[in-house]
Amino acid sequence: MNRVVVTGIGLFSALGNNLEDSWRRLIAGESGIKCYQPFLELRLAKLDAFGISRRPMGLIGVQPAELKKLTQQAVTSALQDASLVPPLPDCGIVIGSSRSYQAELEKMAKWMYQDKIEKFSPPLPLPPSPHLPFLSSLPHMSAIATAKIVGATGTVLAPMAACATGIWSLFQGFNLIKSGRCQRVVAGAVEAPITPLTITGFDQMGALAQTGAYPFDVNREGLVLGEGAAVFVLESAELASQRGAKIYGEILSFGLTADAYHANKPDPEGKGAISAIRECLHRVHISPEEIDYIHAHGTATQMNDRVENRVIQSIFAPNVAVSSTKGATGHTLGASGALGVAFCLMSLQEQILPPCVGLQKSEFDLNLVREARQSKIRRAMCFSFGFGGQNAVVVLGNGSDCKKN
Repeated sequence: MNRVVVTGIGLFSALGNNLEDSWRRLIAGESGIKCYQPFLELRLAKLDAFGISRRPMGLIGVQPAELKKLTQQAVTSALQDASLVPPLPDCGIVIGSSRSYQAELEKMAKWMYQDKIEKFSPPLPLPPSPHLPFLSSLPHMSAIATAKIVGATGTVLAPMAACATGIWSLFQGFNLIKSGRCQRVVAGAVEAPITPLTITGFDQMGALAQTGAYPFDVNREGLVLGEGAAVFVLESAELASQRGAKIYGEILSFGLTADAYHANKPDPEGKGAISAIRECLHRVHISPEEIDYIHAHGTATQMNDRVENRVIQSIFAPNVAVSSTKGATGHTLGASGALGVAFCLMSLQEQILPPCVGLQKSEFDLNLVREARQSKIRRAMCFSFGFGGQNAVVVLGNGSDCKKN
């Protein structure tokens, strides 16, 4: 069976416009989260449940990102990082997104109901053609756009699995190489979820933080929405070796399960998440004691952090290092697992444990990383637990025996 390695990464987050800047700021303990309210209609309509107009958000710039542009930037960056030049006709494509083009769909709704919402929102210019925005905003269009950038004419997939989308995308790319259908795949997730509807929806659920994201902290307030992208070039170890590519690490195994419990609450016992982790480890005959670092889902909501703590303590030794990077980037929803994988790969490369930014006083008896530190890291796991009880975990190795001598 083909071994699968990562030879290129394109990453954009609130911490920076590339992998290096995001990683540098992360290990320095910095956060890209700031307070914004980019939507006039939310300020005027007073839809904020807490009566405040500005919210902490993880924006890449000063205004919400455009998904199309973000996709193009992340894919181009990943190809450049892997020293690849399009066209690559035999390359597989797997690009996922949880919210996809929701921002564009909301704009179309404004065009349709302009006369009813004028008092809350400034008028928008009409699109040049009524059907074009709809067709270009279908959920799979980021994957199609990626295929055009890469010049790929083979398999194109566009998974959507809530917050588990990023790891699910990598799993599908991994499978394409393992099965021999592709030798190279561009895979990852892109998310631009800062929209009026997304903010209002999470606000009505009472899930949004008021001041910032504090994963696993006793005073955590809830999640902070963030935008970001992480796109990877996956290759068979044989192909990577043949072309002398640099290797960030090796993808070893995945675990994917469903809670079948509730639309937006995890199973309080964490049974589905526990099953996903055990499945992932069992597939490659790795024991929990062989995992050196866990990149937790760590949303900073009351329920998620409590359940995730129970899951980790039920499987792993007390000394396993744990952190969540959402206190630095915000919760990028479908892209969060992909960002987590990128940070895990950097941990394996640099042998540095990234900190749980925002943590002051832990509520849980976990070995949470408070400040970045050097550590021997051979294998890392990344968790994503999405709405609907979609659980996705991946285990990564440093790929030392796959790298060129």
